[in-house]
Amino acid sequence: MALNSFLVEIDRYMLDCSAKGLSPKTLKSYEQTLRLFARYLLDNFEIDDVKSVKVEHIQAYIRSIEDRGKFTVSAVESPVNYPERRVDFGKPVSKTTIANYVRNIKAFYSHLYSEQLIRSNPLKDLKNVKPERKIKVMLEDNELKQFFRSFDVSKFDQYRDWVIARLIFDSGARIGEILEVVPSDIDLRSNAILLRKTKSGKQRFVYFSQKTRNHLKSWIAFKDRYTDSNYLFPTNRGTKHRIEGVERSFRLRSRDVGLQITPHLLRNNFAKRYLINGGDLATLSRLLGHASVEVTSQIYLDFADKEVMKKYRQHSPLENLDI
Repeated sequence: MALNSFLVEIDRYMLDCSAKGLSPKTLKSYEQTLRLFARYLLDNFEIDDVKSVKVEHIQAYIRSIEDRGKFTVSAVESPVNYPERRVDFGKPVSKTTIANYVRNIKAFYSHLYSEQLIRSNPLKDLKNVKPERKIKVMLEDNELKQFFRSFDVSKFDQYRDWVIARLIFDSGARIGEILEVVPSDIDLRSNAILLRKTKSGKQRFVYFSQKTRNHLKSWIAFKDRYTDSNYLFPTNRGTKHRIEGVERSFRLRSRDVGLQITPHLLRNNFAKRYLINGGDLATLSRLLGHASVEVTSQIYLDFADKEVMKKYRQHSPLENLDI
């Protein structure tokens, strides 16, 4: 059987991406997208060479995704990882997902062109798909109280996840960044945490309140009685806690009180409340670890009418003048 040169170039590209220090989540997204595309080209056009791809092929691929519905691909040799077993198999693919597919494929072809592996880039003029914007819910005070009260803090795992939840909401750190923290990363005098392993690869500090400082001190003392793990938030066995474990814990706790709360939703609510309380975009951008203030400014577009009204009332020019 002839070697599929498209797959060879994908492997080379993934090595290059790994060398750049991209996160495992980003690498997985790239590889899944490209392997699905490669399989589609082979099955539908008998194309196994990157040089044979034209813009109409990716246009046809986008249409096929919309018709096909959700699917999956293994990042290892076998291209299919039992997609029919997925609970969302065949359901409509969002514009955001399609936009990510197009962006990943275009990045791959930009790489091939810059490395002079192709003479021209067939996708350079392909327009990006505009992703959908879904307004993330702004949690009410009573909803946050219900969620935090749903944890049984007498149990090691729920106490740990309760502290994690409060830390995300108080600092805006990503869950993946928090799970990498070790006790020596915490400065209890300055109420700061050094995040060493971040999405961007750049270390940064985030900060927490006096309330969280007290909870962290209590948690560290509690944790040290039961495990000698190097991680601040280990599993019951002392190993590194997984993002999926935290997400499942939040899902169970929030479901008990009729809510749907994720680590990312808590981070988003930190950002929204920071802005509503008068915080500035530049500082928020640094706290969130965004690549630019422009990325952070998208949070403004995520405000619902009720939140805009609240922010207006706090900063009305006339209301704040004695005239």
